[in-house]
Amino acid sequence: MTGSHDIFQYEAPDAPPAAVQVLDPEGHVVDDELLPDLTDQEFVDLYHDMKLTRRTDQRAVSLQRQGRSGTLASCYGQGAHVATAHALDERDWLVPCYREYGTMLARGIDPRYMFMHWMGKEPGDHIPEEYNTVAPPTPVATQIPHATGLAMAAEILGADDRAFLCHFGDGATSEGDFHEGLNFAGAFDTPSIFVCNNNQYAISVPFERQTGSATVAQKATAYGFDGVYVDGMDPLAVYVATAEAVRRAKDPRDGESRQSLIELLLYRLGGHSTSDDPSKYRDEAEVEEWTERDPIARLEAFLQRTGRLDDETVADIESRVDETVDDAVEAAEAAAEEPAAMFDHVYHEPTPELERQAADVESLREQYGDDAFTVEWGF
Repeated sequence: MTGSHDIFQYEAPDAPPAAVQVLDPEGHVVDDELLPDLTDQEFVDLYHDMKLTRRTDQRAVSLQRQGRSGTLASCYGQGAHVATAHALDERDWLVPCYREYGTMLARGIDPRYMFMHWMGKEPGDHIPEEYNTVAPPTPVATQIPHATGLAMAAEILGADDRAFLCHFGDGATSEGDFHEGLNFAGAFDTPSIFVCNNNQYAISVPFERQTGSATVAQKATAYGFDGVYVDGMDPLAVYVATAEAVRRAKDPRDGESRQSLIELLLYRLGGHSTSDDPSKYRDEAEVEEWTERDPIARLEAFLQRTGRLDDETVADIESRVDETVDDAVEAAEAAAEEPAAMFDHVYHEPTPELERQAADVESLREQYGDDAFTVEWGF
């Protein structure tokens, strides 16, 4: 009988490789060749957008705790994802997940859209067209085939000068949408970038129970393209990996695939959502260890050390960020609520069931007035 070693030639790695890293947790450059060629202002802009994301996140959690907003998925600890948006240009498309809204802020989208989204107000999902950004979904992984479909459509229309970047979490890799989206991208050779934010837990399920693979990045091989394993707490490593993926999507060299799977090794320091209690399934010592790798502190240390940032500039950025977030909350809370709008964009043509539900809403309004739709967020 033939030995199995004669048949199975491919050996998958049994342990993760060293993650791509530019800055260590103290903000020192560990690989000069990977340091991105950004202007001083571009470095500071990245820092600003990460601070804006952190402040938006903190305010959103506070509003939820006060009963002024619904639940949300905090990105506390995962702020380096903002760097992926900085590696895109205006023509490129962004398909974020519910936790990666910092990418939307980095594209210049007013944070009031995020606050309206969490408040359950329909206008929060109407992102202005000029931003080439899809509103974040609530279901897990559904955005992945959508992102591939956008890229396929662009190819059909001859718009081959842009990349399509899609974010998702490690839990999404257990969904069929993940495999279908990546398989179509590889089969149809689309300019696609898939970014897996591996924050170690799919709600309460640890990564080692999520898959038998050592990494998510290695799964790219099955679909005919390349993957890379990156320190997701290092904003500059995230930027470098994404910028390289964008180049490959638009101008691949011989032997390179237009598609890329980027796995960001990171950690959510908060719960999966505001309804989650992470102390039930993870150890506090683990959280403290990852807190020391905070991406904002890491970038700030690098910028301070290299003279690109000082205490006065930090204070100015924090002041501007606070003002931006305060204005966004005020605008979101003042925005009108239209309960019937929830039916407008479910299908291109409304189904009989949707029409029946819309009629029920109108009947309640006629009977009780607009007070029938006042939201009281519970816990």
